[in-house]
Amino acid sequence: MTTATITSKGQITIPADVRHALAIDAGDRVEFVQIEPGQFLFVPVNRSVTELKGMFGKSAKPRLSRK
Repeated sequence: MTTATITSKGQITIPADVRHALAIDAGDRVEFVQIEPGQFLFVPVNRSVTELKGMFGKSAKPRLSRK
């Protein structure tokens, strides 16, 4: 198990093996997702918008209302 220490400013250094496994580097963003009280997932937010293309299928074409 890899551990880190929280500084007096609330900061931590993410160990190198964890950064490598998550493919994150300096300046990347991460997200903390609460999965239940007292437990969080640490998720990298390192996908570009173009990588999201096609993940949600095609949008339905809006219907035009006729009067």
